[in-house]
Amino acid sequence: MSTVEHTIKLYNSLKGQKEEFKPLHPGYVGMYVCGPTVYSDVHLGNCRTFTSFDIIYRYLMHIGYKVRYVRNITDVGHLTDEGEDRMSKGARVAQLEPMEVAQKYTVGFHDMMRIFNTLPPSIEPRATGHIPEQIKMVQDIMERGYGYERNGSVYFNVRKFDQENPGVYGNLSGRVLDDLLAESREGLKSQGEKDNPVDFAIWMKARSGDIMVWESPWSVGFPGWHLECSAMSTKYLGQTFDIHGGGNDLKFPHHENEIAQNLGSCGCTPANYWLHANMLLLNGKKMSKSDGNTITPMELFTGESPFVTKGYSPMVVKFFMLMAHYRSTLDITDEALQAAEKGFRRLMETNSILQKMDPHTADFDGSESDTDRTILRLIDEAYAGMDDDFNTAIALATLNELGSYVHKLANQQLDHTEVAPWVLERLKTIFNAFIFDIFGLNDEADGGDDGTVDGLMQLILDIRAAARAQKDWGTSDKIRDGLAAVGIAVKDGKEGTNWTKG
Repeated sequence: MSTVEHTIKLYNSLKGQKEEFKPLHPGYVGMYVCGPTVYSDVHLGNCRTFTSFDIIYRYLMHIGYKVRYVRNITDVGHLTDEGEDRMSKGARVAQLEPMEVAQKYTVGFHDMMRIFNTLPPSIEPRATGHIPEQIKMVQDIMERGYGYERNGSVYFNVRKFDQENPGVYGNLSGRVLDDLLAESREGLKSQGEKDNPVDFAIWMKARSGDIMVWESPWSVGFPGWHLECSAMSTKYLGQTFDIHGGGNDLKFPHHENEIAQNLGSCGCTPANYWLHANMLLLNGKKMSKSDGNTITPMELFTGESPFVTKGYSPMVVKFFMLMAHYRSTLDITDEALQAAEKGFRRLMETNSILQKMDPHTADFDGSESDTDRTILRLIDEAYAGMDDDFNTAIALATLNELGSYVHKLANQQLDHTEVAPWVLERLKTIFNAFIFDIFGLNDEADGGDDGTVDGLMQLILDIRAAARAQKDWGTSDKIRDGLAAVGIAVKDGKEGTNWTKG
């Protein structure tokens, strides 16, 4: 399908409005999405963000764009509010080396992305593999007068940047610089070293006990968190590229500081369009571990949570996410998941019926009926929904409307002569493409064409095996019992672990 057939509108967070998407190079898209910090298990909010951008990636390719999708892995430790390095803390708690922590949770992240059937990005750079690029960017920022050194650490001079680039800092997040002076969220070093509290670290001098450190012209230390994405996006997509994405929570300070760093290093705006996925709620409230209002992906799958009455398959959870626009908040409730389960099964049943239909060419008189025109209009509306800032909710609702015609044909409520053979073939092709190519769903009823259920079960058993190897018997038993609750028996033996449907 040619890209010229589609005029895409994106909601650009930088402008606060929808704009027509015009890539820098016709037919090509460069997209960077901030990936996970791998010191703990990926949470459900991350899953929504990465699922949303996977669908954007899929759709752009579906309509003919060649996409370079870059999503990083942050495997460099960063200090917490308590002043302890996250990677080091994770290593201490688990009695592992920091890079063992990074590897463990990177593998877990990839496993979860496969469970949700997301495509791997074109490039997945690690922060630890790009220290020279980050040091070079710090040097460039300092040469242009926006960075200063204090006791081996280097800070970005936000005040000077704002004076020379008025209205830029704070534009993405809607923050006012003067209001930020008293509430700097950097937290990587005492405020006393900085010229202004709002300045942020682009290189940190290591303290005694820090493990993940590198040589630099200023000190033995490590790069600032915000710097990593600026350096890696520039390396693989150029100084200016098309789309930068991430979760809504990254607008400030992370993305705001990325823009400042890129402009500070080369005078270039990093991305023309900034897209942000919104948060998940749980029973109407923000998810919070401290408040106990939280649920993990595995708890959703197994049903081992007080917030759900049963386990829901990954594709049902993904379908549930599709039911809302990526910029909207999405409230997880047991009732909503039950409705999503019914909707997902109906969609798959509809497609199964549709794909078995044969066009009745012998009875076709060559005319175009009102039904033909309606089906073609609805197909166009499904695409129009996706062209309008990737609105999966509209596209999904339109597929359901098209599904009503499938069931009318199947139940002989609609005469087969009402649908031209070529219209039926187009409906079959487009319906199938939306479900599998664009939405990235799998038909769990029969394992899918590629043995998805078998692959999913192997991933779950691998996660359980890793828990058993760590002697985390609680997690191991939770997975086993959760699978049992949905009719899958797990058996451990000398030859390994196998599973059977109950």
